[in-house]
Amino acid sequence: MLVVVALGGNAIQPKESKGYPEEQWAAVRRVARALAEIVSEGFEIVVTHGNGPQVGYLLEAMENLPLKTPRQTLDLAVAMTQGWLGFLIAHSLEEELARLGVARRVAVIPTRVLVSLDDPEFSNPSKPVGGYYGREDAEVLHKTLGWVFREDPRGGYRRVVPSPKPLKILETPILKSLLEEKIIPIAAGGGGIPVASVDGTLKPVEAVIDKDLASSLLAVELEADMLTILTDVPGVAINYNTPKRLWLRRVKTWELKKYYERGEFPPGSMGPKVLASIEFVEKTGRKASIGLLEEAFKVIRGESGTLIEA
Repeated sequence: MLVVVALGGNAIQPKESKGYPEEQWAAVRRVARALAEIVSEGFEIVVTHGNGPQVGYLLEAMENLPLKTPRQTLDLAVAMTQGWLGFLIAHSLEEELARLGVARRVAVIPTRVLVSLDDPEFSNPSKPVGGYYGREDAEVLHKTLGWVFREDPRGGYRRVVPSPKPLKILETPILKSLLEEKIIPIAAGGGGIPVASVDGTLKPVEAVIDKDLASSLLAVELEADMLTILTDVPGVAINYNTPKRLWLRRVKTWELKKYYERGEFPPGSMGPKVLASIEFVEKTGRKASIGLLEEAFKVIRGESGTLIEA
């Protein structure tokens, strides 16, 4: 059974973490234990991961450079985090598998994802990245670097970039070959490096692709048996921040779509996870699940978290 397992960026750098290397290693070893249990039980997995805290760190570091110092583009920052986080996960997972007596190798694959320049996000970017600025600083950066800023409800201004819909995972054939060789791939980190067709040639573009939507697309292309999204909450709930909160344990896609359309799931947290799960289930007729990282094996088996069915 093949499962695409999607990890949130906070799985590698929890919210309470400052981001020190030793904190990252500790968090990733916790991730590796959960993944190794899945593999030891006979499942084949492809691991994807978010990169929000890490790409934000890189962008803020670059923003603090003198204006005359060249900034690296967003596509390069995403590529950097694919190597950074992929290494952490792969090394820790191989160590944990060896501890369990499972002889498997793990490969990190820098992954490109096709997007369309006709996507409305390129004319009206919505994804905030990097730090917060005052009006004057934002105007200077807009004039000197061409960045687009929007006022943030929490105060100040933040850079916004396009977040287009993923259309195709370009490295899917390579991932299939690795799976045939019983190698565990880590792919589509941070949603993948966005590329678009320009005059018949693929060109990298400055954008951020949602990790969950890219994971869903990858699961479809790999013909996976299940998409599992691991996070820091026990599953999907309606009326989440109210006394009427209700956890959904088993839910059909039509019902979940109804809740999604009435705004139950915020776009910055559970919304993309729910949408990604719905898309995978509707396209394949197979199941998706969302739940706690610490209960990963139970989430896959439908014994914990939320199980989404056709």
